[in-house]
Amino acid sequence: MSSISARFPLTRLACAIGALGLLTSVTALPAFAQATLRPARGVEDPNAPTVAEAERITGRPDREITLERNAEITRGKTRMTAEVACYNVVDDVVDARGDVNMWRFGDRYKGDALQLQLDSGKGWFLHPEYRLAQNNAQGRASRIDFINTEVAVVTDGTYSTCEGPNPDWYLKSSTMRLDQGRDVGTAGKTIVYFKDVPILGTPAMSFSLSGARRSGWLPPSVGFGSKGSGEIMLPYYFNIAPNRDLTIFPREIFRRGLLMGATGRYMGETALGAYAGQTSAELMIHDRVTNTDRWLINSLHSQTIGPGWSYGWNIKGASDNEYPADFSQSVANSAERQLLREVRTDYNQQFWSLSARVQNYQVLQDPAAAANPIFTVARPYDRLPQVNFHTGRYDVAGFDWTFDAEATRFWHPDLVRGNRAVAQGQLSYPIVRPSYFITPKLMLNAAKYKLDDNSILTTTVGNGTARLPQPGASLSRAVPTFSLDSGMVFERDTSLFGRAVTQTLEPRVFYVRTPYKDQSAFPNFDSAEAGFSFAQMFTENRFVGNDRIADANQATVALTSRFIESSGAERLRLALGQRFYFGKQRVQLDPNAVLNQSHSDVLLAASGRVSETWAFDSALQYNATTHSVFSSNFGAQWQPGEKKVINAEYRYVRESFKNVDVSSQWPLTQRWYGVGRVSYSVLDKKVVESLIGLEYKADCWVFRMGAQRFVTAALTTSTPIFFQLELNGLSRLGLGNPLESFNKSIPGYSRLSPVATR
Repeated sequence: MSSISARFPLTRLACAIGALGLLTSVTALPAFAQATLRPARGVEDPNAPTVAEAERITGRPDREITLERNAEITRGKTRMTAEVACYNVVDDVVDARGDVNMWRFGDRYKGDALQLQLDSGKGWFLHPEYRLAQNNAQGRASRIDFINTEVAVVTDGTYSTCEGPNPDWYLKSSTMRLDQGRDVGTAGKTIVYFKDVPILGTPAMSFSLSGARRSGWLPPSVGFGSKGSGEIMLPYYFNIAPNRDLTIFPREIFRRGLLMGATGRYMGETALGAYAGQTSAELMIHDRVTNTDRWLINSLHSQTIGPGWSYGWNIKGASDNEYPADFSQSVANSAERQLLREVRTDYNQQFWSLSARVQNYQVLQDPAAAANPIFTVARPYDRLPQVNFHTGRYDVAGFDWTFDAEATRFWHPDLVRGNRAVAQGQLSYPIVRPSYFITPKLMLNAAKYKLDDNSILTTTVGNGTARLPQPGASLSRAVPTFSLDSGMVFERDTSLFGRAVTQTLEPRVFYVRTPYKDQSAFPNFDSAEAGFSFAQMFTENRFVGNDRIADANQATVALTSRFIESSGAERLRLALGQRFYFGKQRVQLDPNAVLNQSHSDVLLAASGRVSETWAFDSALQYNATTHSVFSSNFGAQWQPGEKKVINAEYRYVRESFKNVDVSSQWPLTQRWYGVGRVSYSVLDKKVVESLIGLEYKADCWVFRMGAQRFVTAALTTSTPIFFQLELNGLSRLGLGNPLESFNKSIPGYSRLSPVATR
């Protein structure tokens, strides 16, 4: 039993029970601060004294005392006030009547009558108003029963995270169980009100008191699919463990039928290392439109199984070519046509690594390909398997060296098949000084091919037919390369837009010499010509992949200037570069083509964040011989303040596309925000992608609405509409997922509600 102390304030008349001779104390009023984790919430000091104050105190201090007029009782983290209170010392129970207030672990309650056992926290409160410190939630009720210090049952009550006596939204329930120890609120016969209008009714619901994830039904999603069919989805979330969860989402598509979907996520550690992964699956038994069963699977896993040793997989598959167009709800998913299936393992040590993988693709052909072959999606080669080895050291007596080896089995249903082994070593001697660098490098690429006996004898490439070796034949090559990379750095102090900066001038020359090796009879398993860019200009091989090693006698000349602040921030970068050829470029993917250029196009680039609000990025590829631009892009971003951004970009590639893209998030009034994006094809004279939306931010809720148009296949588009009401601390209700669309479509977009709501 706790001891009792009485305080004798000068302005009060107190009953003389101070003769007990015990130490007096008082607990300060707790602040109402939001918290998400309070592990010591139900822990009281068992030796804390009970402090009683009032203008009049009567009774027996060893059994029961009555406090009248401004009664106050405090024990540890619990404090209560009332007009009249009776404290039963033997049972450690307080009964209070008339304007009762209680503060307990930061929570506050105010009502007509209270009974509370101080030791256990068990009791009840009549007609209370309450506020919880954990998430700043509030509400009213006809009665609250305290099961213990962490669990309360609210009868005929309301709940909201809005401020003020008349919250914009609240839920009203016959019974609510608020378990702050488990961070769970459960309610039965619940109606959600918004602006005093009922918007959702349910026989039962559950929610997190802190906004953290937990098991329960997620808000239903109502909308229109990519083909315009109405649909409704009602997900259920299983919070299996802190590192595991599962979401099941039945999705009724009115035109097609019921699609069942599930997504499981997991992560953790074993004695050998960490692991993580995610698997999603969808199944529709009997699509009423196609009269077939349809499905999709996507599984990703990675795991450490020993020091430096890991494995993983990435497996995707679909039942048919049109699955993305029929069921995808986003731009990224609808455009995915090559579905990767890969299993791999990697072993890494300090100076070497070894990896092995098996890989193939399921290719989903565009529905338009049947009428026009130009829309056909190419099928990559399968690697069954591929083994890679890498080793290297840096600064060994001033030298850097690396060695890479690869062995691959290539398979394709329609093209030449075979095995390939490649080994490439390189040795360089970097000479790096504060104002200049010189790096000579020697490389050797050796490869050997063994083609299958049933390989195709000829293949059509470009404008002619290339002869391949006889079935079962072997091919080999060894191609050396010498390169010399050199550059200088000059600096001077200057100013940029009124700011003191350091300007650099960095000339660079990169020379490559690779002798010609006829490779026209070699199969092409994985090579392609790299796009011409500043990064590619300073590589030895103009092809990616190992099937073509370009002959080269060329020099790249570039000049870069940077403007750097004293903090190290780069405000502006300007670059100019061109490649000069001293001989023909005879190795080509098309064996009938031979290029005899003396120089490449000129590349120009400028980018930077020139101020706190302005940033831009631009690049230009210019052909000086024809006095024409081959490609260009110009982009700018203006971000003058919070939730204010305007992006504009122009992209052009000769005889391919010319697009203008504009996107923005901007406040229209103090609470209304507009978002939008338009991507317009100047060549086709049509809008290829667009988005328009509105957002309204209140103190405890956010409303979003809008529509988006995007391409799902070559000749088909989707125009989903969406709206969403996000009730802070409870959930999101509505149609579609506007947040995902806004984030992916508008660079620099900022959420109006910073705390995620499940």
